[in-house]
Amino acid sequence: MAQLPPPESAVLHEALKSNFGYDSFRPLQEEIISTSLENRDVVAILPTGAGKSICYQLPALVREGLTLVISPLIALMKDQVDALISNGVSATFLNSSLSFDDLQMRTSGLDRGEYKLLYAAPERILSPGFIDSLKRWNVTAVAIDEAHCVSEWGHDFRPEYRQLSTLRAALPEVPFIALTATATEQVQDDLINQLTLKDPALFNASFNRPNLSYTIIPKEKPVRQVFEFVSERKDESGIVYLQSRKSTESLAAALKAEGISALAYHAGLEPEIRAAAQDAFLRDEVNIICATVAFGMGIDKPNVRYVIHSDLPKNIESYYQETGRAGRDGLPADCLLLFSKGDLMRNLKFLDEVTDQRAAATARRQMNQMVAYAESQVCRRVELLGYFGEVHEEENCGGCDICLDPREEWDATVEAQKFLSCLIRIQQKSGFSLGMNHAIQVLTGANTEKIRKWGHNTITTYGIGSDHTRPEWAEIGGQLVQRGLAALSNDNFQTLNITEAGQAFLKNRDTLTLTRRPHKEGAKTSGSVARSGSVACDEGLFNQLREVRKQLATARSVPPYVIFGDVTLRHMARHYPESDAAFLALPGVGAKKLADFGVDFLTAVKNWLASNPKQTFTDEPASPRAKPKMKSENGVPGTALESLELFKSGLDLDGIAAKRNLTSGTICGHLTKAIDAGLIEIPRETFLSPEEDARIREAVDQHGLESIGKLHHALNREISYEKLNFYRVFEKQRKK
Repeated sequence: MAQLPPPESAVLHEALKSNFGYDSFRPLQEEIISTSLENRDVVAILPTGAGKSICYQLPALVREGLTLVISPLIALMKDQVDALISNGVSATFLNSSLSFDDLQMRTSGLDRGEYKLLYAAPERILSPGFIDSLKRWNVTAVAIDEAHCVSEWGHDFRPEYRQLSTLRAALPEVPFIALTATATEQVQDDLINQLTLKDPALFNASFNRPNLSYTIIPKEKPVRQVFEFVSERKDESGIVYLQSRKSTESLAAALKAEGISALAYHAGLEPEIRAAAQDAFLRDEVNIICATVAFGMGIDKPNVRYVIHSDLPKNIESYYQETGRAGRDGLPADCLLLFSKGDLMRNLKFLDEVTDQRAAATARRQMNQMVAYAESQVCRRVELLGYFGEVHEEENCGGCDICLDPREEWDATVEAQKFLSCLIRIQQKSGFSLGMNHAIQVLTGANTEKIRKWGHNTITTYGIGSDHTRPEWAEIGGQLVQRGLAALSNDNFQTLNITEAGQAFLKNRDTLTLTRRPHKEGAKTSGSVARSGSVACDEGLFNQLREVRKQLATARSVPPYVIFGDVTLRHMARHYPESDAAFLALPGVGAKKLADFGVDFLTAVKNWLASNPKQTFTDEPASPRAKPKMKSENGVPGTALESLELFKSGLDLDGIAAKRNLTSGTICGHLTKAIDAGLIEIPRETFLSPEEDARIREAVDQHGLESIGKLHHALNREISYEKLNFYRVFEKQRKK
């Protein structure tokens, strides 16, 4: 099979600008492309919005022959191909939506070698005779999008993907590139084996999406909470995920009744209704999709400004994948989760009907991991990245509720005594334990059938917790479980029991400090937080340019983002281009788009300036954190030196955190930097008990010290990230 030699970097950069309008590659893109052009198999794990498609589209332009792209969703192929054609790339798709005449016309074009890229679904690949056609069409590369679908360990396993190994057997010399946004090590290994990839080069980018904010709030009145959130963003696109089909329809109806543009989407709708809803969303004709998880894979809409999970996702991978559909254009976007332990109980009930006990156990474990993430008091980004084995080194991520609105500590001794005593009284009265929700109902004096049936309205702890709301008690109960004073059973019933440590706490009359969100007068239950990626611009001109874009998109029957994304429009409204050269210098503008759309947008800018003055903009600071007051020393930033001085003065971690209005995790990070730089020597036992030290050492022997996230999971999340980081720095010092 004849191949062009790998092109020089200059050729790749020229193609990147002329066809896609970008002056530089994103991280790992050029390395992935160059490796693929060396005819080597590649596995590329890049977060949503990191530019996976460029990794196979650009090589297709500079290599001989046809690149086959295997995509799971027929409904999105047209938009993907339209976007390529708008960039001057010859591409087509084959699927069941085409008429016989259209199918014949495209097949003839493939026979003549007119296309550089062909999109097809796995089912089409496996249809009789199709692989023979691929050989005839001179396929010289195969790209498998959403490659995690190959693995039964992935969160979106599709059996037809499993059969793609037949394609590799038929095209043994053709390089494959498998791309996905989420893949644990287990999924990576599985997809490599199932696709029979040959010594693939693995590119694993950071899972971090710095432009996304993560916020979790107690789920109280979800319809009202969603309404409050989206009503502040009426002109923005968003997705609301819900578990049931009925709830998608009822929420969409409730939002529409309030004058908010919304549609429902779920697998139970007629195909044409689903397709119409998706199309309306992609074309900015409706702002909000209220959907089950049936919606989303392959959605290329770059200007989704928020994703709300009104119900608890079933696992962290799904949560990451679904939140990743926000902010694909790199502009700021919000991810809101409404958390209720009741959602876990509903999810667990479904497992009663699962006959495969192995699958049920896996699902139960994944659900509990999701709950642990939601209840954690650690930075959301640290927890999320840690799940994928990545350590987030920043002291403050600057984009989650934990970091931007630190929780306050409070004396919860009395509340803990009430809660734990209630568990004891319930068990004594009925002879068996019940779930957390029931305990909270007893504490708050609820009058339910279960409480009356078992006589729990007669026990001494009935109603003694009416001074707190049920969500507040749920948070207290969750933290008592985290502290080991109470424990949930491992079965589907999730009954709650007091532990030996909890009994000792009551007997010894110990004190207990927990954390909570600080109460703020007039504070709303939801909202956005500051994060990176914003592009300040003339908002009036930006809205005018959006109208021009929509008119052009409607005339061409394509989604608006196929014309230009919001990033390009914002730069347009920031720099006011008045010439072809200035227009071509904007990100996302290539030669083809200049030729097709330059006149329309340049005219719009000119007309705007005829009656509006130019605005000037200064770049926003990269981080919301204040500048350090002290100068750095030995590479240790001034803010860490301030914490070090307070530690030397005798304050403990909590005292330093309180004095500086930072989290204790941040203070731990400061001290590990100081230890590593040799600015202070601290005995190991200051932060690690002998038992903890031994447990960590045993885990390190198996998993190494490279990934704190892996160690955290290997130790069942029982030893904090802070202690693990102290262990790592102590080991580093010991070996010097």
